[in-house]
Amino acid sequence: MSQNMNHEHDTANIPPCCLKARAYAPDAELEANCHATVVSGWFTEHQNPSDKSDKRMYFNNPMWPGEAHSLEVKEILFKERSKFQEVLVFESATYGKVLVLDGILQLTERDEFAYQEMVAHLPLCSIKSPKHVLVVGGGDGGVLREVARHSSVELIDICEIDQMVIDVSKKFFPELAVGFEDPRVHLHVEDALEFIKHVPKGKYDAIIVDSSDPVGPAQDLVEKPFFEMISNALRPGGVLCNMAESMWLHTHLINDMLSACREVFKGSVHYAWANVPTYPSGVIGFILCSTEGPPVDFINPVNPIEKLEGEVSEPRFYNSQIHTAAFALPSFVRKQVSCL
Repeated sequence: MSQNMNHEHDTANIPPCCLKARAYAPDAELEANCHATVVSGWFTEHQNPSDKSDKRMYFNNPMWPGEAHSLEVKEILFKERSKFQEVLVFESATYGKVLVLDGILQLTERDEFAYQEMVAHLPLCSIKSPKHVLVVGGGDGGVLREVARHSSVELIDICEIDQMVIDVSKKFFPELAVGFEDPRVHLHVEDALEFIKHVPKGKYDAIIVDSSDPVGPAQDLVEKPFFEMISNALRPGGVLCNMAESMWLHTHLINDMLSACREVFKGSVHYAWANVPTYPSGVIGFILCSTEGPPVDFINPVNPIEKLEGEVSEPRFYNSQIHTAAFALPSFVRKQVSCL
């Protein structure tokens, strides 16, 4: 009985993933390499691997309650906590390498191009000859890679708060981080809110917000004061593209974001979407806004990527037909989102 009590005491502080994994392979090395989101060789998204106060939250993210998406893990390649978040990289069985921040999947090698291309080309193909572009977030470099396709662009500023995300992406995701190598790119490692406060009025033709899900600090990036600063930093007729979650899961959040944007942006405001298999529900959305000035027709691209000069290779997901189709919304979305 004493031995059992000691065993219970010994295992009380071991993460559940380690206990489960130990039943399959009682291996000290396996325990050392496990992770709060990896149970018996499978990664599952959850709220926050650093917060172990409530075990019920391990597989119940408040952004998509009642469901979880899992990927089989072949090998954990990197796990460390930065000043801001936990960074995890693993090799999956079917989607290549995967980047995870605070337990939430950010990208996989297999399907990253769908998101990166849409969030970049929806705004940049909607205006003629964009020259000055700001990327907020996007520390993996994928958005930079896509913006760099546009030969008219002269300056690409990127504001990313976490240097570790940049370093990890350069090491494990060189196909995305190649975006940092473009000579037009100027990196600013700092808080986006502070950076944008000091941007001269009307500096940018386009701003692309590639932020994480709006929980915790990122909540500020989907609220009216942030959009007001974005609008001030855009020239007349300038455009914003902001990641805007899934129409299957977050119509309430989309409603709130659209309402705030319609109060701020006096040009046009639209919602578009794309398929990305490894994002919750397999769908991700984008809010497209323009400031008062030369009118912007987001639905019909005036700067089609097929005609861009100096193209090395065509995008793998985006084209002009996909661009227009992205703004076609299901009837249930039009009914649930009052601002559409």
